[in-house]
Amino acid sequence: MSATITPVDASAADTAPTPAPRLRRFVRPGAALLSGLLLYLSFPPRPLWWLALPAFALLGWSLRGRRLRAGFGLGYLAGLGFLLPLLIWTGEEVGPGPWLALAAIEALFVALAGLGIAAVSRLPWWPFFAAAVWILAEAARARVPFGGFPWGKIAFGQADGIFLPLAAVGGTPVLGFAVALCGFGLYETYRQIQTRRAAGAATGTVHDEDTDADAFTEAGGAGSDRALATRAGTGLEAAAGGRSRTLPRGPLVAAALAVLVPVTGALAALPLVDDSAEDGTATVAAVQGNVPRLGLDFNSQRRAVLDNHVARTRELAADVKAGRAPQPDFVLWPENSSDIDPYANADAADVIDGAVRAIGVPTVIGAVIAPETGKLRNTLIEWDPDRGPVATYDKRHVQPFGEYIPMRSFVRIFNSNVDRVSRDFGAGTKVGVFDLAGTKVGLATCYEAAFDWAVRDTVTHGAQLISVPSNNATFGRSEMTYQQLAMSRVRAVEHSRSVVVPVTSGVSAVIRPDGDIVAETKMFTPDVLVEKVPLRSSLTPATRMGTLPEAFLVALAAAGLGWSAFRSVRARRTAAE
Repeated sequence: MSATITPVDASAADTAPTPAPRLRRFVRPGAALLSGLLLYLSFPPRPLWWLALPAFALLGWSLRGRRLRAGFGLGYLAGLGFLLPLLIWTGEEVGPGPWLALAAIEALFVALAGLGIAAVSRLPWWPFFAAAVWILAEAARARVPFGGFPWGKIAFGQADGIFLPLAAVGGTPVLGFAVALCGFGLYETYRQIQTRRAAGAATGTVHDEDTDADAFTEAGGAGSDRALATRAGTGLEAAAGGRSRTLPRGPLVAAALAVLVPVTGALAALPLVDDSAEDGTATVAAVQGNVPRLGLDFNSQRRAVLDNHVARTRELAADVKAGRAPQPDFVLWPENSSDIDPYANADAADVIDGAVRAIGVPTVIGAVIAPETGKLRNTLIEWDPDRGPVATYDKRHVQPFGEYIPMRSFVRIFNSNVDRVSRDFGAGTKVGVFDLAGTKVGLATCYEAAFDWAVRDTVTHGAQLISVPSNNATFGRSEMTYQQLAMSRVRAVEHSRSVVVPVTSGVSAVIRPDGDIVAETKMFTPDVLVEKVPLRSSLTPATRMGTLPEAFLVALAAAGLGWSAFRSVRARRTAAE
């Protein structure tokens, strides 16, 4: 009796895919997507600012050592995970098309950040370069296209966080850099500790894994986990054979500093957060008149919106006369509180003038000015109770696809809602600072609060207090109003100024220079806030330096990318020889 054994094709066995590797290829993409989702969850209205740290740690793990092409793809997934839910309010009334398009385009900046982070992740001290690359991408996103869209800057999710004092040091770029750096540093610290533990357990010594990984990368490798594991394994065998050496402490020290520097810096910056009344106080009233109904069609009842704000102001005047409310020094109405041009409509001017005379103090009116020719203007009017309108501020950064339509004929192909904006708004050119009863009030209308320059300009022109009049009725009860309110809280600390946010439909708020909200309204309810706030005139380092901190971080990112490119070219030349 004989038995025949059929030989097994070894090559087929080796190459046959197994379930585990199939699933493993989705781990990093899934982690990148999850990192973006964690970033979204770190934003208001949730007080989960700390989720940004594990988000960046997870993103660092996803991108470290990847090819540039993979870095771009993983970054894009992270961008979609972050921006798709964050910006969902943009489709509140116009459908999912504009929302999906905006998120897809803005996620490209995160994809480019992913590419850059993958490139610098092979460098020593890589968390510092990686965090700078993130800020480079944010700087680009805040400027292009169509003047930029900085919504979703990491700094704007940190109004409740421990890093907030850094806004007074270097503005939103330094605050965002600190958060990203700490997250990347947490991952790198964990990685360094795990590497040393594994190497020590295997050989009784600590092996220099980074040296092997860098040597492999410079030799033209892809930086894959399998290849790095092979190199590390070879090194451990060499260590067992007596050629071991102790890993230098530098990488671990760099990782620890990436965590400690942001935390220490935030603690050191605490004295800059000051809400003392350097120039006395002012009693300010913010009027929230409310709108007839939610959505885009609120504009069709413009007179009702104006009448609501007139009524709330007259009620405040009655309360002041009866002793139920303190007399304000000035009153702030929201953006679009009078979409009827009071210069062209005598009836609108009369009711506004009557309300202002009733309260007896200067009042800022948000109006739409419609000249006979040319573009509309989104204007704030200083209305004096004795002299009527005495000064104006035209919004300088009008919102693309909201207040004007770029490429109108092309965009109409995809969404007919563009024709709701039948006449484009034009941009103003002058910085808005009104002298209201002796208080210099800086003006940043709604969308402008997202732009560093638009708020800083008012402070450098003498503003002792900042007002951010807004109209969020178009976006219903979405998270948009809370995201925007967080921006104003960050601006308060950045420039050490009280910030008053009057909104047509809410949430209106009064914010102290330390970022704390002392009074706020509910959404879609008529209300008036009357609060005494400190006035300040000193300038924070962030206000004084302007764009210099951002320029430094951009230069750091460029240096890291340049160094990475140099090492790659050198490695190819060495391999060719």
